[in-house]
Order: sequence, then C-alpha cells, then structure tokens
Amino acid sequence: MSSLAVFGIVFACVIAGTVIGLLLRSRLPPDHLTSDSKDTVKLAMGVVATMTALVLGLLVASAKSSFDNQRSGVAQLAANVIVLDRTLERYGPAANDARAALRAALADVIRRTWPDEPHGGTSGALPGAEARYENVYELILALEPKTDAQRTLQAQALKVAGDISQTRWLMVAQRGSSVPTVFLIVLVLWLALLFASFGLFTPPNRTTLTSLVVCALVVSSAIFLILELDRPFHGIIQVSGDPLRDALAQLGQ
Repeated sequence: MSSLAVFGIVFACVIAGTVIGLLLRSRLPPDHLTSDSKDTVKLAMGVVATMTALVLGLLVASAKSSFDNQRSGVAQLAANVIVLDRTLERYGPAANDARAALRAALADVIRRTWPDEPHGGTSGALPGAEARYENVYELILALEPKTDAQRTLQAQALKVAGDISQTRWLMVAQRGSSVPTVFLIVLVLWLALLFASFGLFTPPNRTTLTSLVVCALVVSSAIFLILELDRPFHGIIQVSGDPLRDALAQLGQ
C-alpha cells in the first residue's frame, strides 16, 4: 500500500474518531459532561497522548535509521566502484573486460533502482542481472598476473569486488519495512481515541472543528513522512542516485 493511501486511511480514522466524539457529546446525559468528568477524561487521554508520542518517536527513529543506512550504502557502493575501476586501470589492458563488465553492472543497478530517472547506457551488458554482478568478480579472478605489482593489484581488486557485493546484498536485505504494521495500527487506534475525546468536549463551531481537521492533517502527514522515509527508493522522499551516476560517468576514464 502506498504512503499516500495510508495517509488517507489515517486521516479518515482520525476524523471518524472526532465525529464519534461529537455524536457522543450530543447523546450523553448532562452529568457525564461535568467538569469532574472532563478532568478525568483529560487525565486518561494524557496517558494515551504520552504513549502515542513515544510510539511515534520510535517509528520516526526507525524510519530515519533505515533511510540513512540506505543512503550510506549508496555512497559506499559508489566509492568502492571507483576504487575498483582505478585498481583495474593500473593493472593494465588485460583488465579492460573486467572494467567494461563493471560499468555494465553499475548501469544496471542504476536502471533497476531508479527506473524513472536518467541513467548511463548499458552497452555491452550481459544477459541477466546476476550475470552482470557476478561476472565482474569472475573476470578479475581469471586474470593472469605476470608481475608482483599485478598480483598485488589483483588481490586488492578481488577484495574491493567482494566489498561491493557485500554492500549490494546488504542494501537488498535492508529494503524491507522497518515500521512494524502492528505499531502503525495501534498508533492509529490511539489517535482515533484521542480525537474522539477532543470531539467529546469540543463545542461544535467552525473554529474548533477547523482546528481539529488541521490537527488531523498534521498527525496524518507525520505518518505519511515516516512511511516515505521507510521506503527510500520509492515515493516522494528518495535516496539520491547521484553518487552512483557520478561514479558511472568516471568509469573508463
């Protein structure tokens, strides 16, 4: 489900809670709406509001951590790709096939991760995504160094290629949602309950109702932003692919 759809559902639930509170206000006996009753409800809703704030803070921290991890992974991947290309360049012409495969693999990563954005060409790409990634390591392993310098460069290239593979698979493994669905459902229920209490003691005039609607938009927007951060390669808030595109532009130079 998209972040925008969840935003709409949360907003509808919160508004529904407010409407329920307003309906209860018109149907409850007067002795249920005394100042003592209001104070008791306020105390109870204060606990709910505190717990809601704690859960909301946990969700923000979790989503922000997921976003930062993916952004760091992209930057690390770009740096390792450039280092590997420079290492293969120093090895000599025998490593040109490995360099071409590296460029094709990086172009494929960009194309698959940011399909709607401009990316480098994939000329010379291998048939099959995994073949692109694994072929780079195999081509480096197949090199036949003739000097100590080439043997050192081959060993370094193999290590960097392994680091690239590890970073790529780590990014894939971390793409799952870091926001537990149960947390989100409970949070929405608490928000609906909280707004029901607002409606219960709110005089039904334009000023108060507008304030409640604006407040509902704010809390729904907060959950929308959390979900956007939790999906760093989709939606409005995305991890930038510029580091990888810059690295692709430098390969082969």
